[in-house]
Amino acid sequence: MSAQDGARAGAPLVVVMGVSGSGKTTIGALVAHEAGMPFLDADSLHPLANVRKMAAGTPLEEADRRPWLDSVGERLRDADRDGTGLVLACSALRRSYRDRIRRAAPRMVFLHLHGTPDVLTARLEGRSEHFMPASLLTSQLEALEPLGPDEPGRALDIGRPVEDVVAEALDALREKAAARSR
Repeated sequence: MSAQDGARAGAPLVVVMGVSGSGKTTIGALVAHEAGMPFLDADSLHPLANVRKMAAGTPLEEADRRPWLDSVGERLRDADRDGTGLVLACSALRRSYRDRIRRAAPRMVFLHLHGTPDVLTARLEGRSEHFMPASLLTSQLEALEPLGPDEPGRALDIGRPVEDVVAEALDALREKAAARSR
């Protein structure tokens, strides 16, 4: 999908979702680059208090997440209004979180990156410059609610090479654009 394809079909709004270590930032940035759209990591929208909590190994509570999810939805809504499209990396673990985001940006689509706990743990243990410790993976996996059949999006297995995951993500976006244009 090129930037011109996105502009003709209405620039996509994409949330690359999954637990920490699933590759949201890597896959999201590559999909955005290939699609000629901006990329944003929703981690950058967390208030400092949330970052401190997670860095200390404390899971966020619902009250912590609401303003952050509203910021995510606002960024997608703004990108839709501006016609730029946006690929946004965001955990979006629960259906209620995704519904909250979709209220602000109903046209968006989810790409759910999923993998085995072993793959995810290995990835988390291999990174050093992220505030999310590997110890919170269990709580994220317990909180994760996979996409429902009525939610717009596709699940992508991260146990494959990155380029294959990106290619499948771009195929999903092309299919979504084709369905919208019918």
